[in-house]
Amino acid sequence: MAWRIGVDIGGTFTDVALVEEESGRIGVAKVPTTPDDFGRGVLDGLKSVMAKYHIAASEVGLLSHATTVVTNAILEEKGAPAALIMSRGFRDILELRRSSRPDLYDLFQDGPHILVPRRDRLEITERIGADGSVVTPLAEAEIADLIAAIKQRDVQSVAVCLMFSFLNPEHERRLGAALRDAFPDLPVYLSSEVLPEIREFERTSTTAICAYVGPILASYLARLEETVKGLGLPPLYVMGSNGGVFEAAEGVTMPAMAVESGPAAGVVAASLIANQTGKRDMLSFDMGGTTAKASLIRDGSYETTPEYEVGGGASGNRWMNGTGHPIRVPVIDLAEVSAGGGSIAWVDRAGALRVGPESAGATPGPACYQRGGTEPTVTDCNLLLGYLDQKSLLGGDLEISLEAAETAITEKLAKPLGVDAHSAAAAVIDVVNHSMAEALKIVSVQRGYDPREFVLAAFGGAGPLHAAALADELAMDEVLCPPIPGAFSALGLIGTDLKRDYVRTFFHTTDEIDPAALEAAFNDLETQGEAMLERAGVPAERRHFARSIDARYARQSYELSVPIAAPPFNTATLDAIETNFHELHRKTYGHDNNTEPVQIVNVRLAAIGEIPSLQIRDATGGADDGPTKSRRSLWFRKVGAVEADILARATMPAGYVATGPAVIESLESTILIRPGWQAAMDGDGFITMTRGHRT
Repeated sequence: MAWRIGVDIGGTFTDVALVEEESGRIGVAKVPTTPDDFGRGVLDGLKSVMAKYHIAASEVGLLSHATTVVTNAILEEKGAPAALIMSRGFRDILELRRSSRPDLYDLFQDGPHILVPRRDRLEITERIGADGSVVTPLAEAEIADLIAAIKQRDVQSVAVCLMFSFLNPEHERRLGAALRDAFPDLPVYLSSEVLPEIREFERTSTTAICAYVGPILASYLARLEETVKGLGLPPLYVMGSNGGVFEAAEGVTMPAMAVESGPAAGVVAASLIANQTGKRDMLSFDMGGTTAKASLIRDGSYETTPEYEVGGGASGNRWMNGTGHPIRVPVIDLAEVSAGGGSIAWVDRAGALRVGPESAGATPGPACYQRGGTEPTVTDCNLLLGYLDQKSLLGGDLEISLEAAETAITEKLAKPLGVDAHSAAAAVIDVVNHSMAEALKIVSVQRGYDPREFVLAAFGGAGPLHAAALADELAMDEVLCPPIPGAFSALGLIGTDLKRDYVRTFFHTTDEIDPAALEAAFNDLETQGEAMLERAGVPAERRHFARSIDARYARQSYELSVPIAAPPFNTATLDAIETNFHELHRKTYGHDNNTEPVQIVNVRLAAIGEIPSLQIRDATGGADDGPTKSRRSLWFRKVGAVEADILARATMPAGYVATGPAVIESLESTILIRPGWQAAMDGDGFITMTRGHRT
């Protein structure tokens, strides 16, 4: 018997999910997140799930983990002090940024705080030209002064980003070798190793961020690996932003890969069930304690974007370009809003009801948790409306107080708004639902897709609680709630492949390319990918490579990614690139130009180590007296208080149909069946809600 375990750290809870490889049987444990030391929460979760399901360490074949360490370090500006060395005259690239402005008419908007202060940005005399030739030789005599200057600074890492080093890395390599000799205990990140790609600002930003978060991630993973090793568990994998996992040691060399680690896992899990259930067009909706994430799955696959901004306004709106720190790594394309169970509701000075972006988090948590929180949250509102168990959560392990929730809502919301507590709570739910619906529209309507043609896959601790209301707002007729929805993202950690992306600028038009040169460029990337897969111990038969190119029409500013076939490359390959690019351009922008030269900018390669796929199943059972646990009053804005059945998911037999209003409870999540909806359980433990009529 072999088990896979995935651990996902959320803002409120740390989720641990496991799957038995042969049968698909699943299990789950939830423990409070420990913000003071995330690793302690991970350890608690692993011990809990292994004891609960009587699993020995020797029976675990795969252990994967999603971390928020990188993202939090950037958002909270608590990264490691770093030095950044640049070509003379280009010290201020991070301040100069791009000309993109999120608000065209705001004269006072500022970019995010620069993570590497100017005093720690140093210069060296050298210059590589735009054609890769040496314009000014590297001033070797200045290296000793740079080393002395770094020694005077209390830095924990060094980044090097020289002009046009992606075309000719010789100067960076010589400088990097000297720095690594002088500082053997400090990580040194070279832009030609991190991101050998055109665009100086983005390359500098990505390299600087690696230096800023690298020591934090390395320290965290080292402690966690030691803990895992002490339990006798296999080596740790980490979820990457591209939807694949990577070895912990690999992440230290490219820390930016761990941005959006947790949200990526949820989308991967949704893609897994889209293919398993045959419902291959899905809108993925993941609502946890702090944020809600939405993504689109088309024909069973998710999409990635080559650039992501973190920090500033970009943290709340993926499409608010120009406010955050750009990171040029493949990231699963998703929309994220500050709306979760822990989001704090408040009344502003104008008397308007607001929800978020502040969250009560795990500590002190919602008022009902009785851990010192006094502000009303979305969870408190759901509790007062009857949607959550008024006695306890997590199967009785988390005691909560209805009285504390009602007091917080009454004092902080109802009285200022001049309404009763139930109306205030319902208004909070309406506000947060609208915010989350906008995220779903971003990944569907704004992409040219009709959400009515998709199934809404709802998971996260609070996702199934709000899913039917969101489906009503978007006129969607079907909601799929997978097994263990509250820990569902953790399943994505153990249902994906080992994956690392490589890129290299290859600046040519298709009519001037020598196919052999294109093949040589990909061969260079494959050599790097093969070495990574070899280090990871992936058997040769499970290794494969996905190739693509970034292409554009001449004089365009940005590119589209076009998949290409495996070598050998020839003139037919180039013809196919042109044809596919024209078609993709037409699909994306509504037009194309067959007479315009197609310009290849970058070649990309995804090195993949296949991990056998999983089938997700949860045993369904029945009780002698049926799944009904009790009845309680639920409050809805349009109908007021109504008595409803409270059902236990664990005892719902396959084929059971529940008609709303009703509530289905499980250890880690709650499903709200609104009036006008019904829910049916299938044999694999999936619950499908369907809408009968608009309410």
